[in-house]
Amino acid sequence: MDIQFKPEDLAFRDEVRAFLKEKLTPEFKSAVVGGQITKDAIVGWQKILYEKGWIAPNWPQKYGGTGWNITQKYIFENECAEAGAPAVVPFGLKMVGPVIYKFGNDEQKARFLPDILQSNVWWCQGYSEPGAGSDLAALKTKAELDGDHYVVNGQKIWTTYAQHADWIFCLVRTDANAKKQEGISFLLIDMNTPGITVRKIDSIDNQHSLNEVFFDNVRVPVANRIGEENQGWTYAKYLLTHERTAIAGVPQSKKAIQSLKDMAAKEMSGGRPLLEDPVFCAKLAKIEVDLMALEFTELRAIASLASGAAPGPESSILKIRGTAIQQALSE
Repeated sequence: MDIQFKPEDLAFRDEVRAFLKEKLTPEFKSAVVGGQITKDAIVGWQKILYEKGWIAPNWPQKYGGTGWNITQKYIFENECAEAGAPAVVPFGLKMVGPVIYKFGNDEQKARFLPDILQSNVWWCQGYSEPGAGSDLAALKTKAELDGDHYVVNGQKIWTTYAQHADWIFCLVRTDANAKKQEGISFLLIDMNTPGITVRKIDSIDNQHSLNEVFFDNVRVPVANRIGEENQGWTYAKYLLTHERTAIAGVPQSKKAIQSLKDMAAKEMSGGRPLLEDPVFCAKLAKIEVDLMALEFTELRAIASLASGAAPGPESSILKIRGTAIQQALSE
């Protein structure tokens, strides 16, 4: 891959910078603090991106994507992170949206994709359960067919921003007798449906972003099932690979490194900047090297997508290494 920017790439970078300078107000920059978000500000920023036509860089153009090449997507993500723009909430635009346009029928695409693009609807993800986190296929939330509806019972956990959500996309067990990966279906569920209860989880930083979601005889139209019954595992794997290429957090980690350097360059109480401490510098240099390796791994995954293939195992590495780097930076 040629990593030298061409003149047209530099022109695009300047266009992005000018847009961010004009539209990215302090209100939007402060929309995310720690685990807390300001929903109205996040939605407001996403609507500005939608009006510009820049809300869904990874979507096909026929569904509202930008048509950008790999380099343009890379420039856009890095410039947004550098400017302090809030990250797009991924659950609609980067997770369920691609599943709908890839595997949904025409009615589902017409019903759900426009609202996802315009940020009219807030989505959350119903995957993890108590006892089914890393081993996601062990999930027990069940959906039993009753006429033209499924009746859903069970529990999801670690559901980020469920307290704000209008809809949740869920993996549910529709065949208890099949092999565990083969008896799962993918449902879209209106959070206002009777029988749904959301209970907050206070995290270690005393922020409210995580939740438990309980389903008690929740009736979901069969029309809200994506694809075929018992094939949800296939759709979940597709979603997870796209999720992981989106959440390596390379631009955000780059910005965090620069913030660390700025802080460490200031004179400490002992009269010596921390940036002159060789132990500190060695730790920071190791993180920078790890981040550079992660960035090139991410570029390989993106190149795979651009060629029409699904991301390979490297997409899982992005999730693991991205999290480890973020933890190291926080420490």
